[in-house]
Amino acid sequence: MTSTETLDSAPQSPSAPDRRRWFALAIVMTAAFMDLVDVTIVNIAIPSIQREEGASLAQIQWITAGYALAFAAGLITGGRLGDIHGRKRVFLVGIGGFTVASALCGLAANPEMLVASRVLQGAMAALMVPQVLSIVHATFPAHERGKVFGLFGAIVGLGAVSGPLLGALLTEWNLFGLEWRPIFLINLPVGLAGLILGGRFITESKAPRALKLDLVGVALVTLGLLMLLYPLTRGRELDWPLWGYLCMAGALAVFAALVAYERRKGARDGSPLVELSLFRVKSFAAGIAVQTVFGVALGIFFLVWTLYLQSGLGWGALKAGLTGVPFSLAVSVAAGLSVQKLVPRFGRKVLQAGALIMTLGVLLYLWEADHYGLAIEPWHMALPLVVMGIGMGLIVAPLTDAVLSEVPREHSGSASGLINTVQQMGNALGLGLVSVVFFGVIDEHVSRAEAGPAFVNAFEHALGWVAGVLAVIFLLMAALPKRPAQHVEGAEAEPAAPAAEGPAMAAKAAEPELVS
Repeated sequence: MTSTETLDSAPQSPSAPDRRRWFALAIVMTAAFMDLVDVTIVNIAIPSIQREEGASLAQIQWITAGYALAFAAGLITGGRLGDIHGRKRVFLVGIGGFTVASALCGLAANPEMLVASRVLQGAMAALMVPQVLSIVHATFPAHERGKVFGLFGAIVGLGAVSGPLLGALLTEWNLFGLEWRPIFLINLPVGLAGLILGGRFITESKAPRALKLDLVGVALVTLGLLMLLYPLTRGRELDWPLWGYLCMAGALAVFAALVAYERRKGARDGSPLVELSLFRVKSFAAGIAVQTVFGVALGIFFLVWTLYLQSGLGWGALKAGLTGVPFSLAVSVAAGLSVQKLVPRFGRKVLQAGALIMTLGVLLYLWEADHYGLAIEPWHMALPLVVMGIGMGLIVAPLTDAVLSEVPREHSGSASGLINTVQQMGNALGLGLVSVVFFGVIDEHVSRAEAGPAFVNAFEHALGWVAGVLAVIFLLMAALPKRPAQHVEGAEAEPAAPAAEGPAMAAKAAEPELVS
């Protein structure tokens, strides 16, 4: 029994969970939504930023890429810091820092300050976001997590399209003459509320044994991700130089060195940054592979879709943002139903059905884009977007459930960081592929009159690639467990204690260390 348990006269048990957990869930879900929106809200406001601040194309690129690079590079470290120092504590530091960085973005005096503030914002998000799933994993008993992950999937769906819509509204309203700045300043009241309420309602949890931060692992992960993502981000702008390919190849060597070092580190003191034993859990390893490839599909689609609507069809920001509402609603509804109603009954088949339905939606969109050309209207797009949204909703929430279902609680922070990291890596790979599958079929010297048809043709080409990636995802899903662990166990989700150990030892094995 730990000293913390000694001080807790009435330790929490799985049979009597803290009623504050639902308030805690609302707080961490709001933070997750804030991050998801912030990833996408900037794209729609880029013309305003470029016009008002005189930002160069390279600076515009780094306003978006700087956030993504800092976010991806820090996610695994952020997850491990939560395991070591307490998930509540690190979450509060992250949401506080994210709020400060948002204020700096909104008050940026020049493009350079905006780029630096976006990098800081991404780094703070890397502390905040991994704690969301970790807090859920540590706070809710297994038989409740299906419902919780359903809510999480709905939040993902809302955040995916709410960002562009909210960005369009805030930019076009030009509140107080601030132009684009409210897209960042809107985070301030939300962040402050999350900071205050999180301190009150979130229960602290950490790994049940002492861990140390693996600084060498942090350096290798950061170096490897930057060597992979930086050339992908800058490649098209620099005409894909040789050093970019060498850098990406070198990233593979860095990751190999990381695996070798982490294996020795785990054997020596049990505190590696990346818990390699997680990959021996079949559901986790298979889920990570699916998550990575799914990130590639989403990275391609959402960027080319934005370019198609605004640069190809010439639609305004608000019209483009409103077009995505059917997709967002479909994702939210399907995500909620998938985990709560469908997965307990059909298991892995729900995810596989989601991949097939999403592929059907992409092919339907491909046909409509070709059939209507430049005359296509938002109502034409509603059906394929709804079909795609249903498919995505059937994937996002059950996938998270499947990946984390068999992960030991003491490693939930590291696992959460890995999930988010591979998704960001997949997105980055997808964004890199956009240079090939979208811009690669557009003539660099296309005239203004030819731009519309060229973008429509490029969009159709990219959708073909997205359909192909979704087919790969369907095949990879065969390696997922037929049913996530909690749906096999049902309401008695926590394993019973061996007779010799008694119920007290079983509760200790099942629960994280709770700190008053």
